[in-house]
Amino acid sequence: MTEKKPFPIPVVPADAESDPALDNCSAAESFALMVLGDSMEPEFVEGDIIIIEPEGLATDGSYVMAWLNDEWIFRQLARDDSGDGGWKLRPLNPKYPSARIPDLSGIKGVIIQKSKPGRRKATKRYID
Repeated sequence: MTEKKPFPIPVVPADAESDPALDNCSAAESFALMVLGDSMEPEFVEGDIIIIEPEGLATDGSYVMAWLNDEWIFRQLARDDSGDGGWKLRPLNPKYPSARIPDLSGIKGVIIQKSKPGRRKATKRYID
């Protein structure tokens, strides 16, 4: 049996000033995204659906969405061992580099759950 690949979903930047539907959304509402790429394998594979809590508590080991270098990045948050009190955004796949961040101001949400599309029982929660 051949494995189904997820179909591509175009990602289009939203223009908040011209989209009245965005005015009805709360900045604190959870939202879902599809994982693209392999930087967070093996825990998150392409096609997984992740739920992000914008006001979630980011702690050492949390999976987070961050704004870094003018782009969104999905990584695991970890304390930086260099002793300066900083943090790093760590990919799970060793093919990708970690990124150092001085503080948590760039963290914009915490991943609270992942699911496999079409499989209700294939869900994993990351917070209690």
